[in-house]
Amino acid sequence: MTAELHQVSKVYGIPGKADSVTVLDDISLLIPPGSSVAITGPSGSGKSTLLNILGTLDNPTSGKVLLNGKCPQDLDDKSLAGLRNTTIGFVFQLHHLLPQLTLLENVLLPLLPEKDTEIRKKARERALQLIDYVDLLSHINYRPGQLSVGECQRAAVVRALINQPKLLLADEPTGSLDSENALQMARLLANLQHKHHFSMVVVTHSQELASIMDIEYRLAFGELNKVR
Repeated sequence: MTAELHQVSKVYGIPGKADSVTVLDDISLLIPPGSSVAITGPSGSGKSTLLNILGTLDNPTSGKVLLNGKCPQDLDDKSLAGLRNTTIGFVFQLHHLLPQLTLLENVLLPLLPEKDTEIRKKARERALQLIDYVDLLSHINYRPGQLSVGECQRAAVVRALINQPKLLLADEPTGSLDSENALQMARLLANLQHKHHFSMVVVTHSQELASIMDIEYRLAFGELNKVR
């Protein structure tokens, strides 16, 4: 999938007023199909805001988002929700697994709206394959409270991939992990991206994770600049 930001700005407050805050200032960004992109920068620089706009969770004050050449801002709420569920996968710093569900049930959660039994069956098979790939097959009946933080985060990555998204957005996916688990997560994301050929954007403070990505940008003072 090709994902683009065209002259995107995000202002909190009323633009032009003294108390308004410009987080993103006329930013343009191209995510080529099948590429991995890291966005680094200081805390509070707008990295998560940029990711949320790219993932259609937030709207820009000005400018537009294009996914495969189409503007998701033109869709109604139901169509937009469908686009997010089938096209975009999200991984956050906190895993957000539901404590009352097993690992497998959490992974399959995005399939709840799906009524087709054949699709659900194939999704379950895919879930088990992915869970095996991240070395959690023996834990499918464990609940989040029985898993380590690193295991929960790996399960969250599988959940993000269950609908075979064309674009994966990860917001500080290693931020809650120790150095050993953070490195494991960085390698896992890179390996999955190469294996399944989705586009990926990772917001991170970790230079180690950023260095694994194909392209790196730095966001500071509202401006996005390419590092490599």
